[in-house]
Amino acid sequence: MQSDIPAYVIDAIKVHPRHGERKTDLAKALYAVNPLTGLIVAAALIHPDKKLHSLDTQFIINHFEERSFARGANREQIRSCTLLGFELEEFIDIGLLAMQSIAADLGL
Repeated sequence: MQSDIPAYVIDAIKVHPRHGERKTDLAKALYAVNPLTGLIVAAALIHPDKKLHSLDTQFIINHFEERSFARGANREQIRSCTLLGFELEEFIDIGLLAMQSIAADLGL
């Protein structure tokens, strides 16, 4: 079966859940953002109105440091965003803005 999806995209998808070496920026980004999206959803769900648009980056950073909050969101994996040249706060901000732009699709 032939796919129109480029090989580098398929490779990035294959390695993002810790299966293999992340060689491309796309693979590194998928690896770092996967647990971030879970952290952001968890932050939205504890907010009074349960909406992504009510969150800001600082709210998420405050909860990022709480070990008991969103335990499944691997903090070291999220921190790997520095391999792409991003500071943690900047990476969280980009992720939050992206999720806010599709909040209706996410039901949040």
